[in-house]
Amino acid sequence: MGYLLITTFIWAFSFGLIGSALKGLDPLQLADTRLLIALLVFLPFLKLTNTNYREKLQLILIGAIQYGLMYTCYLSAFRFLPSHLVALFSVFTPLYIVIMNDLQARSFTPWYVLASLLSIAGALVIKVGNIDSNDFWLGFGLMQISNLAFAFGQLVYRDWKLSRPQVKDSSVFGFLYIGAAVFTCAATILISKQSPIPIDGTASQWGALIYLGVVASGLGFFFWNKGATQTNVGVLAVFNNAVVPLAMFTSLFIFGEAQEVSLEELIKLLAGSVLIILALTIAQKKQNLNG
Repeated sequence: MGYLLITTFIWAFSFGLIGSALKGLDPLQLADTRLLIALLVFLPFLKLTNTNYREKLQLILIGAIQYGLMYTCYLSAFRFLPSHLVALFSVFTPLYIVIMNDLQARSFTPWYVLASLLSIAGALVIKVGNIDSNDFWLGFGLMQISNLAFAFGQLVYRDWKLSRPQVKDSSVFGFLYIGAAVFTCAATILISKQSPIPIDGTASQWGALIYLGVVASGLGFFFWNKGATQTNVGVLAVFNNAVVPLAMFTSLFIFGEAQEVSLEELIKLLAGSVLIILALTIAQKKQNLNG
């Protein structure tokens, strides 16, 4: 669970950084640049000899879906929805993880479902806002594709790695970034009609992009998928929303947005955080009983 916790803190700080330092950049260029940098970070660790052709292709496809398709749909949703609705519609990922896992196992796990629903309730309490977008359903659909892609990738990589304990995560993770970078590069060219990277970005923007590519996307996704192989599906599902209260706190008190937030919104943040912590406790207790 430690890897998931570390990544949660990393991603919580990333929200404020993106909002303050990278305004004006095309969202698909941002996604592609982060993934290309992450690929460069993991290329030196990539080993070609410990996987066969089929396994390499499997990893490339997992990366294209979990990171490439997820980023493309998630960031494209901003074209049709305000940011608070994009955030709101991201809270279904934990439930998708549990449903996919139960379908795969042909079983029903009520404790995991309860933990996921509590997690979703906590995030909804924090994020809920007015729904007034004319492109509501298109944006909603894009977000659900994004959520499904991220949930699918987490579970499939988890199963892939658990069936190959002799393979080190670091030796194969570059294949995931190859798939992701190819997908987002194509999406940037075809959808945004721009170069894959923001050539005219400022020095401060490139500094933020390098940090996000190396730490948030590179180490973050690596730690997240590695952590997914070391915990149960319930904890994994809940951690997908645990970043929400931490991201809110960092944006409020580190990036200086507290003066714009009312007392009512702060109460919602506290209430939502309590629900998410309760959900994590339930999932962790279930893991301890199984272990």
